[in-house]
Amino acid sequence: MTEHDIFNGLLLAAFGLAAVVFVVLFFIAAPYGRHARRGWGPSLGSRLAWVVMEAPSPLLFGFLFLTGSNPVTAASVAFLILWEGHYLHRAFVYPFSLRGSAQRMPVSVVGMGIVFNLMNAYLNGRWLFHFSAGYGSGWLHDPRFIGGAVLFVAGYLINRRADLALRALRREGETGYRISGSFLHRLVSSPNYLGEIVIWTGWAVATWSLPGLAFAVWTVANLAPRARTNHRWYRATFPDYPPERKALLPGIW
Repeated sequence: MTEHDIFNGLLLAAFGLAAVVFVVLFFIAAPYGRHARRGWGPSLGSRLAWVVMEAPSPLLFGFLFLTGSNPVTAASVAFLILWEGHYLHRAFVYPFSLRGSAQRMPVSVVGMGIVFNLMNAYLNGRWLFHFSAGYGSGWLHDPRFIGGAVLFVAGYLINRRADLALRALRREGETGYRISGSFLHRLVSSPNYLGEIVIWTGWAVATWSLPGLAFAVWTVANLAPRARTNHRWYRATFPDYPPERKALLPGIW
């Protein structure tokens, strides 16, 4: 069995498992954040958990860039910057901006996150820098890259603003939840998830690749059910929760 066979097997598994995850998460809420609960084994503090879970992605992706067989071009560097810009922040900045650091995350959830991040970084990095035909510098002028990059940046800004709005609801040391009325929170319960979905949809378009598409599908499969669960939690917890607010898509759902 060659590495190419393994790569294709993992890619097929990614699409298949995304379908399973999508269904399961409508019935079982991942036990972290507001849905944390006992019965999932030992846990880590939320800050350490996020670092441990997210760090493998930028580290492996960077390694695959450095060891790839395709020529280094302006386009490949652009992909590196987009990926690392998101994941270095997610792994090494975002965790230390969290308030309510007494929260914990089950080691089992952290472990699943590590496995996914390693598989996802491998599929995307190995495709971009080795298995693909290469992305010449002219790819930067392709409408697919331009449109995808615009979506990526727009999603990143939505995600960051939503995270900052949630952070502003808590003082250091507080762990409770409040209703945000700022930015896209006026329209949906989980604009941070909406931003994340837009980011990786943009990535799929910009790379125009099956690994990129697999990541976008995984993101929807993971976050759409959780957005619905969050929405129901808000409605159950806060009797005055705005009735016009949707779960994930403004005015739709």
